[in-house]
Amino acid sequence: MSPATVEAANVTKRFGSTVALAGAGIVVRPGETHALVGRNGAGKSTLVSILTGLQAPDEGAVTFDGRPAPPLGDRDAWRRLVACVYQKSTIIPTLTVAENLFLNRQARGPAGLIGWGRMRRDAQRLLAEWSVDVDARRPASTLTVEQRQFVEIARALSFGARFIILDEPTAQLDAAGIKRLFARIGNLREQGVTFLYISHHLPEIYEICDQVTVFRDARHILTAPVAELGRPALVAAMTGEDVTMPEAVRRDIPPDVPVRLRVRGLVTRTSARLSLEARAGEVVGIAGGGGSGKVDVAEAVVGLTRPAAGTVTVDGRTLRPGSVPDAIAAGVGLVPQDRHREGLVPLLSIAENVTMSVPERIRRRGLLSPKRRDALAGRVIAELSIKADGPRVPVGDLSGGNQQKVVLGRALAADPKLLVLVTPTAGVDVRSKQTLLGAVEEVRRSGTTVLVVSDELDDLRICDRVLVLFQGRVVAEMAAGWSDNELVAAMEGVDLGHV
Repeated sequence: MSPATVEAANVTKRFGSTVALAGAGIVVRPGETHALVGRNGAGKSTLVSILTGLQAPDEGAVTFDGRPAPPLGDRDAWRRLVACVYQKSTIIPTLTVAENLFLNRQARGPAGLIGWGRMRRDAQRLLAEWSVDVDARRPASTLTVEQRQFVEIARALSFGARFIILDEPTAQLDAAGIKRLFARIGNLREQGVTFLYISHHLPEIYEICDQVTVFRDARHILTAPVAELGRPALVAAMTGEDVTMPEAVRRDIPPDVPVRLRVRGLVTRTSARLSLEARAGEVVGIAGGGGSGKVDVAEAVVGLTRPAAGTVTVDGRTLRPGSVPDAIAAGVGLVPQDRHREGLVPLLSIAENVTMSVPERIRRRGLLSPKRRDALAGRVIAELSIKADGPRVPVGDLSGGNQQKVVLGRALAADPKLLVLVTPTAGVDVRSKQTLLGAVEEVRRSGTTVLVVSDELDDLRICDRVLVLFQGRVVAEMAAGWSDNELVAAMEGVDLGHV
């Protein structure tokens, strides 16, 4: 048997008193797509930092193709072996695609000046070689999430690396984008590229991966062929226990329950349309694939974008179009689609993030009270099971699932009348997903109306009903108890009655 593409054996890594990895390891064979899964804090990110040469293990060894890993300082050697495409893109938006591809290694002319024309031609050839349909002259800021990922993969391959780590690659992709990504992975595997695939979305593991390794509490738990490991067994290995996602039960909302949200004739700038009424305590899903307009209508409802037409009324108050402050004042809470760009200030503490939209709740004698701020954040930490040493821990130090809980905590801190959740469990582990969705049930019981905007079936199962958008129009409304086939077909624009 040929040597493993990468092998980490008996790796231990400590950060002070915290043991991030305890004798853990992984073996990835040539040509595999090998999944690495586990709850947030299981040690996955620490292993990735070791496999990419950003940190050295305290104990244990890493080999590539049977040879010891290069010294940490030899970055060129590491780039020729491995690259990671992170959930948070490393593409520099103010540069062009070509400049990103050849950053710090631009072609030089006789006088030592950058040969811009040659660099653009080399970039275009590189993109064509790896079937990335992007103009090398484009500003990187204009790329979609999917295009940024493909450019990062092409950049990694240009160094000679044939081992690529994908960290939550589908967290911000729609269903069509995921299909294209999987097709690209298949094509690259045929050309000799090996993948380590990190995801909290377990159905993807069964669709795209050959082997799966599970980490839990900094330790290696198991490695097995995906085809031989059932989903309940995989979840149990990740959590140490059985985990059941909350689901909505059919419940009749009495007609005398007041309408909390009215959306009338809403038309977004992208021509998506929505009208609906939702009562206090009702959980309504808005589902759809790429180009459906689901995120556009959500952002128009909460004031992030100004609609072309229509009105939004919360508890009898008509919101000023395109005004986030007015929406907050009316009692609207939001968990945005991208927590990194829109939901968090990573250098601030948990307490500062949680309370930034409710300064009136933590004032004492006209001044902000650190004691009140920390007390409020402490309650959020306890209620949402945020794994942190206290309210003053910087949010940037938390795992992805715990960061998402902080974003939800801030939305809940104001006791919202309307809570809008946009892809709320993207990129979080199964236990964090359970906590986040369970919190929706608690909020609903208090009378808050909830909009869940997502194409994740687990997110939508907690809804009393789901409105399905396709190409900007509502094409179906389904009560709780829908089947996966029915909902997915509606999201894809398929009428099962005529198939």
